[in-house]
Amino acid sequence: MGENVDKMNENLAKIEGLSKRLVAALSNREAGDAGLAGPGQDVYLKAGMAYWRDMVTNPAKLMETQVQYWGQTMSHYLEVQKELAKGNFALPPDDAPADKRFANPLWHSHPYFSMIRRQYQTSTQAIEKAVADLEGLEPKDKQRIEFFAHQMIDLLSPTNYLATNPDALERAVETEGQSLVLGLENLVRDIESRQGELLPTLADPNAFTIGQNIATTEGSVVFHNEMMELIQYAPKTETVHKTPLIIFPPWINKFYILDLKPQNSLIKWVVEQGYTLFVVSWKNPDVSDADVGLEDYIEKGYLAAIEQVKDITGEKQVNAVGYCIAGTTLSMTLALLKKRGDKSIKSATFFTTLTDFAERGEFTPFLEDDFIDAIERQVEADGILNSYYMSKTFSFLRANDLIYGPAVRSYMMGETPPAFDLLFWNGDSTNLPGKMAMQYLRGLCQGNELATGKLELLGENLTLDDVSVPLCAIACETDHIAAWKDSFRGVVEMGSRDKTFILSESGHIAGIVNPPSKKKYGHYTNPDVAGSADDWLEGAQFNEGSWWPLWEGWLAKRSGAQIKARVPGESGREILGPAPGTYVLGHSNG
Repeated sequence: MGENVDKMNENLAKIEGLSKRLVAALSNREAGDAGLAGPGQDVYLKAGMAYWRDMVTNPAKLMETQVQYWGQTMSHYLEVQKELAKGNFALPPDDAPADKRFANPLWHSHPYFSMIRRQYQTSTQAIEKAVADLEGLEPKDKQRIEFFAHQMIDLLSPTNYLATNPDALERAVETEGQSLVLGLENLVRDIESRQGELLPTLADPNAFTIGQNIATTEGSVVFHNEMMELIQYAPKTETVHKTPLIIFPPWINKFYILDLKPQNSLIKWVVEQGYTLFVVSWKNPDVSDADVGLEDYIEKGYLAAIEQVKDITGEKQVNAVGYCIAGTTLSMTLALLKKRGDKSIKSATFFTTLTDFAERGEFTPFLEDDFIDAIERQVEADGILNSYYMSKTFSFLRANDLIYGPAVRSYMMGETPPAFDLLFWNGDSTNLPGKMAMQYLRGLCQGNELATGKLELLGENLTLDDVSVPLCAIACETDHIAAWKDSFRGVVEMGSRDKTFILSESGHIAGIVNPPSKKKYGHYTNPDVAGSADDWLEGAQFNEGSWWPLWEGWLAKRSGAQIKARVPGESGREILGPAPGTYVLGHSNG
């Protein structure tokens, strides 16, 4: 017993020391623009006015909702009291919906935790119903209010607090408080590493080393400039298709999402199918890149890389792939080349790409003027959009999975983050140049300039109708970043007569990083790429397994005859270093 007390006192002393570090770490936080911390007052005003109108015009509806809430609350309370009065601590099962946050049996059997859980779920249902029943709001305002209401619901979950989390309490007792010490160490580490800001670390930062056990496909850097490094991958077949392939990954995060571990590397797989593959690795911007815009990404990224690939291979044309925002910019590049009469790109593939932003999906809450104005003020002050803000935005779209769940495991349970390659990549985020960020947010997301024919870049008016090369687009069924129906709409608007659209199961990453060997997610196909997304899906055929082989068959038909495999450097091009290069190692301070 004495040893346990001593251990507990020792841990309490450690907590005191860590608390001082925590205070010091928080003091390093630079005050960002207040507008980035939450929606503008107009959101609350509109919600309040809608609620007031309902109360005045239909008080019976609101009273019914309130009475129902009171009734459920009292029913739960009386049920617990009844069982306790009988000396029964094993409560009867209830019909609450499944929720992995409440997996511990105590949430259902212990009177205290059961009461807390059921009251939280009752309150959640009441808030959701109150918001859903609001009338007289514009759809986008209704969507924003629903989103921010859910943010409050997620934040207030009893699993997020030590006193009402049985898992954390059990762990603390079992370890004589050691779990709380480890949790506080994790919390201090995260805040110190982000200069006073807080986002939970999702993956063990020591589990992976880029170029050693992640991003390991053999290749060489054959060109670099101030925007990007160009990697040529070593062949794995004796012959390759004549037309080279170049992949443009997004510069929000890093290229090695396509080259994680060998068993799920799209880059490795493409090389093994017999292609001369080049991949762009973008520089992580810093304050010196404040004035870099979309036109610079096109000229010094896309056009420069294409010219280098043509020079290295001696070919007049390349096939190109663009992923996410890189696909959006690839469409601009194709439109620009059409205006210039340049046929350097033979065919284009788009991974989870948006080009028509008339509907903004789950990002709608963050794409109104209150947030965009705040971002603009922040980038004017900093020169860049710090990676922290992008990471936080993406995380809050899936708050329970990417914020609160990891925070509970790390800070209250004292667990080490898992050694998970995808989450490691997710945490290796990048900044955005200030000019480019505002062009994207104001011009594309808010103004929808590309789809409406109003985009002016590099002296040309760029439109989707100017995208006329053969194209293949892959979208993902549950993608919360680039909703597949919005992606489909943009493809329909492109001018190409040769269109293929593939809908993969799963989301923005898992739907793309879906190797055939896993036999996991299937895909839908329909050759009639026209009309509405719903009509396309209704007429689509479901296919088991990865879409990679289907796409490779499409690509092979547009990649020419087989020739002797090309080896990096054999054309006389200087090798600047091994893959994955140096730009991929650049870290942000977010």
